[in-house]
Amino acid sequence: MSQRTKVIDLYKTLLHLGREYPKGYDFFRIRLKKVFQKNGNETDPEKIEKMLAHGNFVIKELEALYMLRKYRTLKKRYYDQ
Repeated sequence: MSQRTKVIDLYKTLLHLGREYPKGYDFFRIRLKKVFQKNGNETDPEKIEKMLAHGNFVIKELEALYMLRKYRTLKKRYYDQ
């Protein structure tokens, strides 16, 4: 898979995950677009791989954030405090 394809897939995945972002989808989308545009001129393959690795780390962090939020919601619903 080429780096361009990996970057596009990363962008699409992050956009999809941004729908549930606590500050809102528009906030997330604008920030994501700025970051990708800022690094759009990068041509060094090593730097691009590092940025892709960081993007995958962000995906894992967002998934953990959402799972934690769901866990806290379920805990509130079913357990007395």
